Amino acid sequence: MNIHTRELEAKISDSDVNEALSVLKKWRDQGGKLDLSDKNLIPPEVASLWMHYPELIDKYSDDFKLDGEYKASLPDLQNGPSSLIKGANQIIQHVGISNFKLPIRYRLRGSGERVLETSVTGSVSLGADKKGINMSRIMRSFYKHSEEQFSFSVMEAALEDYKTDLESFDARISMKFSFPMQVDSLRSNLAGYQYYDISLELIDGNGVRTKVVHLDYVYSSTCPCSLELSEHARKTRRQLATPHSQRSVARISAVLAGSERLWFEDLIETCRVAVPTETQVMVKREDEQAFAELNAANPIFVEDAARLFCKVLKSDDRIGDFRIIASHQESLHSHDAISILTEGPTFETVSIDPHQFATLVHRG
Repeated sequence: MNIHTRELEAKISDSDVNEALSVLKKWRDQGGKLDLSDKNLIPPEVASLWMHYPELIDKYSDDFKLDGEYKASLPDLQNGPSSLIKGANQIIQHVGISNFKLPIRYRLRGSGERVLETSVTGSVSLGADKKGINMSRIMRSFYKHSEEQFSFSVMEAALEDYKTDLESFDARISMKFSFPMQVDSLRSNLAGYQYYDISLELIDGNGVRTKVVHLDYVYSSTCPCSLELSEHARKTRRQLATPHSQRSVARISAVLAGSERLWFEDLIETCRVAVPTETQVMVKREDEQAFAELNAANPIFVEDAARLFCKVLKSDDRIGDFRIIASHQESLHSHDAISILTEGPTFETVSIDPHQFATLVHRG
């Protein structure tokens, strides 16, 4: 009878070696140590394998000095070959950063300047054959120019820089800030600061550069229908009734046209001419009464608001295309009343961002 014994010298595969190394590494990471100096205990082959997993330094090196050679050795995946692209080799219209904050200087209409905390969004186009961009260059461009120039000048200089640095064909920058403006009370001779959400946008596309100012104007809207019904109840039944009114927001977006400057204060006052029922800052009893009278003298539906803003914007030669988005956040209904009016091709669109109107809720 022939007896077959198991082959003791079976060939060891690469997967066996990798598995053994993985076990050794786990043992080492759990605190296991090998005395590599004892060659009788640890064969040179095992010591050599063990050195594939050297112990790593787990403390930050304060004394490490960066030199040119080391810096040049750092990997840069974003500027890697197109073979590293994941997904479709497709042009991306916007790649960049959002809500990067820094102080920016803004000129005032009368004289002087004001430094305001500004949230920056910057993006560039990305060619189909490019892996990505170094986004820190956008931030560095802003820091480079923000101490020397004002608002749109900072944006233009930064845009030139990173279009060149990142070799992009289109670019877009926006700067959002809260602009304070002193406003007088209606009758009490008091004054306080009203803060206006403003965004400046610089668009560079297909060789054409467009400057846009966005302003959120907050006002009170009294419903004309509710006002008439309230007066009807008073006259016919001597029934006390009050019309409903609510805090409302209009987002005015205007393309700058011509050579004459459109100051922030000018655009705010233009909105105040169109719809004078702006919410108040400083209010005593006489101001509250005056505000009630002002609302009764200017009842408006949301459609009225859009057309009133349109009329004053069209009369200003410093303004080209524009868009008005109005939202009356009603006290009568559980929903809002909204309208959108556009002038010119810049703001034409067939689709509305589903969150567009949610951003018009003014939280004070």
